[in-house]
Amino acid sequence: MSIEFIEIGHFALALALMVAMAQAIIPLVGAGRGNAAMMAVAKPAALMQLVLVLTAFIALIHAFVTSDFSVTGVYNNSHTAKPLLYKIAGTWGNHEGSLVLWVTILAIFGGSVAAFGNNLPPALKARALAVQGMISVGFIAFILFTSNPFLRILPAPSEGMGLNPQLQDPGLAIHPPMLYFGYVGFSMAFSFAVAALIEGRVDATWARWVRPWTLAAWTFLTMGIGLGSWWAYYTLGWGGWWYWDPVENASFIPWLTGTALLHSAIVVEKREALKSWTILLAIVTFSLSLLGTFLVRSGVLTSVHAFASDPTRGVFILVLLAIAIGGSFTLYAIRAPHLQGGGLFAPISREGGLLINNLLLTTAAATVLLGTLYPLITEVLSSNKISVGPPYFDGVFVPLMIPLIILMGIGPRLAWKRGDLGAALSRIKIAALASVAMMALSLVMNGAAKFTDIGGAFGLGMATWLALSTASEWIDRVKLTKGGAWQRITNLPRAAHGMTIAHFGMAVLIAGVSGAGAWKQEHIQTMAPGQSVEIAGYTMTFEGVKMIKGPNYDAGQATITATKGGDFVATMHPELRSYIQPPQQTTFTSIHTTFFADLYAALGEAQGAEGAFVTRFYYQPLIPFLWYGVLLMAFGGLVSLTDRRLRVGAPQRATPAGAMPAPEPAAAE
Repeated sequence: MSIEFIEIGHFALALALMVAMAQAIIPLVGAGRGNAAMMAVAKPAALMQLVLVLTAFIALIHAFVTSDFSVTGVYNNSHTAKPLLYKIAGTWGNHEGSLVLWVTILAIFGGSVAAFGNNLPPALKARALAVQGMISVGFIAFILFTSNPFLRILPAPSEGMGLNPQLQDPGLAIHPPMLYFGYVGFSMAFSFAVAALIEGRVDATWARWVRPWTLAAWTFLTMGIGLGSWWAYYTLGWGGWWYWDPVENASFIPWLTGTALLHSAIVVEKREALKSWTILLAIVTFSLSLLGTFLVRSGVLTSVHAFASDPTRGVFILVLLAIAIGGSFTLYAIRAPHLQGGGLFAPISREGGLLINNLLLTTAAATVLLGTLYPLITEVLSSNKISVGPPYFDGVFVPLMIPLIILMGIGPRLAWKRGDLGAALSRIKIAALASVAMMALSLVMNGAAKFTDIGGAFGLGMATWLALSTASEWIDRVKLTKGGAWQRITNLPRAAHGMTIAHFGMAVLIAGVSGAGAWKQEHIQTMAPGQSVEIAGYTMTFEGVKMIKGPNYDAGQATITATKGGDFVATMHPELRSYIQPPQQTTFTSIHTTFFADLYAALGEAQGAEGAFVTRFYYQPLIPFLWYGVLLMAFGGLVSLTDRRLRVGAPQRATPAGAMPAPEPAAAE
């Protein structure tokens, strides 16, 4: 049964390629000719492609779950001793399978537009789904011709090679799908942008259609990046949560431009301004997602996250990049000058604030992109290997975030078209005073002996500023101190509530980053049973190590008792695991968390003395706030998605004053 099912999956993926070709060509030609029958092909083609790709993906999952080692991908990335969760996660824990997940999510987004986009104008819907079909053609062809997950080994081996033990973790099992729903989801904004360029028309209703897809992608990407950071924090045993790894940057860069796109689309919807800029952001954001795919899948980067090791595959992806990015930018260069702007606005206005927000976010994305690509470019041009590390990223990224955070507190207070900066500042003076007080309090409590102390205090001040200014704007909007506040709260659009939650989540995240970065403490030492060390007022006593057996590993499990002032706090059990297949050692940390801080323990190698081991202890003040902040930001996105205006879509278009008229069908292409 397994053999038959895997062949069905292979055939379904090949058939999906044919359907994607039809989806890419027929509706596009039909939209150009005004042929309703040809345009109508887009919906069934997108839905059929979704069914076929899902069939292929389920067949691959089935092969992993049943340990069908006649499939090359299963043999290379699975083992009968693996727990079921990691057998399933092994489907996308490798290069080939992760690409099947990629096209599956792409098909889900296209199928969703086909199924739920009934209020879209037929021509725009046909063109957007045709662009989705083009993307599918490229990636399905890449899978079938260079990275086929359905290749067979006959006769089948009796056992597999196993999955990288570092990937055998619940957090990392969920992380890739979340991440892919994020930056693959931006394909929908890209498709709508290209469709709008072909049609020659961008207006408020177009922005209303684009916003929910962009918001969904942004929310998933936020959760995906947060999960990846959390996994690195508690799994790798080094006590850090972000190290500007190139593969981390590959998802963070489109998050920055996607955030800018989300805010820019609001301006188009509310004021019909920044049309050309919003189209450009949609193209850039998905282009950066494709670039991230190239970096991770081509073999040019080495990382625990990077699955591909065959650089020849990069040539195929590079061609896809050239066609998708080059083609869309060429179309933009031709069509964008003809997109007429909307309402004018003063520099001091809500639109002006969002524009500065966009410029800061895109500049930040550009600086991270430069630091990520510069070592690769240098190696190609001079054969010299260099590295760009955290000092560069911290030095150029953080200064850009400071004015952005300040603006986040002021911007929502400004009126559309023309704002009063003095009035806006007067309403948030308490937030400003509180932020200064927080900085002073932090310096008094922690001193200013090191630059990190000053930086941490400043970060907490910025977090206080953003949290209080965001909260006060919401309080003023619903007139919380006056009668009937609950009615005003329920009548306020959910998108407004979501914005408040997301901005407040950013403030909480900033507090977590500031505290962990400034006042983290660490102790690394060799300890024999009975020995103790002090860290941040805690006494950590090493009781010894015992051997335990896991489902597919053996482990040395330490017992460490944490006390404070003689009072028991926690018993911690970090482990050093030795996996059977593939044979590899990994750490399993133990973290005792309070609401405000983490006490973190990791076990290292055995030393010469009897029962002695290397131990690593970290005290991480405020780091739980980092995870709270990510959750709040993602929750804010989800709340905004429940806004009825986004769920039901936009009303049918009416030609607004000043909008570029739709071109004749013959000229649309």
